[in-house]
Amino acid sequence: MDDILTVISGPVAHVTLNRPEVHNAFNEPLIAELTETFLRLGANPTVAVIVLQGAGKSFCAGADLEWMAKMAGYSFEENLADAGKLQMLFQTIDACPKLTVAAVHGSAFAGALGLIATCDFVIAAPEARFGLTEVRLGLIPAVISPYLRRKIGSGALRALATTATLFNPEHALRIGLIDCAALDYGKELPLLLESFLRLSPEAVAATKKLLRELDEGTADTVRAIAQARASSEGQEGIRAFLEKRKPSWVSNS
Repeated sequence: MDDILTVISGPVAHVTLNRPEVHNAFNEPLIAELTETFLRLGANPTVAVIVLQGAGKSFCAGADLEWMAKMAGYSFEENLADAGKLQMLFQTIDACPKLTVAAVHGSAFAGALGLIATCDFVIAAPEARFGLTEVRLGLIPAVISPYLRRKIGSGALRALATTATLFNPEHALRIGLIDCAALDYGKELPLLLESFLRLSPEAVAATKKLLRELDEGTADTVRAIAQARASSEGQEGIRAFLEKRKPSWVSNS
């Protein structure tokens, strides 16, 4: 059975963590396959939106127990290489030029919050539960912390990381971890995707690049807007607005 299932429906790619028997917990094959999947979809010109979700009862319960047992026997150098692969996964999702959506249900613990924090938009089902649970195991949320601090701020990160408190979608929404606490998850997700497909794919990719450069202190905002105005989609979008019609990237269906 594949650890990752990918279904492309028009401009939307649904990527499903497919280890439901262990609540989609991370292990080495899943990390490698998920990294490769986001690299491939990021380079696919027909894909505009990537939805990341989990099969079964949970989104992702963090690290797989067998993987953790294996890590316990690793040397420092082996653990360093292993953690580097996890870091590469989060970097790949974060840098993906497509609009990325995390659709969360059930449990989302530990490293799962790294997946959430590196996606552009997060919708959660009412029963979703979140937690940075690493300190319960004598570990720390090291690799995911930079992404979480950017997402929820240092204060919220400190409280959650040091206490391993479990929390619901309402609290996740208050601290900025998620963007939508859905009352009817099944209906609201398709409506969100429909609205996202009206966006310019080039502008989305350029905006994500600009925001990363702002974080790094390297953004040239004057050049960025000039490039956007001169781009094919920028010019088409302005013309479509003035002519009161849909731009070329929006389906007429």
